[in-house]
Amino acid sequence: MQIQPIDVTALVATILGISVILVPVIGLTARFALKPTVEALSRLFENRSASQTVQLLERRMALHEQEIEVLQQGLRSLNDARAFDRQLGTPPASAAATPTVSDSGVE
Repeated sequence: MQIQPIDVTALVATILGISVILVPVIGLTARFALKPTVEALSRLFENRSASQTVQLLERRMALHEQEIEVLQQGLRSLNDARAFDRQLGTPPASAAATPTVSDSGVE
């Protein structure tokens, strides 16, 4: 079996000639065939991103509410500690009413 020589120039010219016609045809076909699919996918991702945004905002709000609750509990404990310190600092009413004995022993 003999191999026939290939004319590379003629082969390249034929491929380029066919490509000049086929590339635009393939492009137009793909555009009209894929347009509904691309639009559906874009709507899907748009809706998904909107729902993800809402979920993210809900999660952030829940974290903020938890943080506010922790801060309020801390404030309550500080107020309780301040009230306790005030009670320690003021003398009881019965101690103020008792007479004190002077150092000389004579009143």
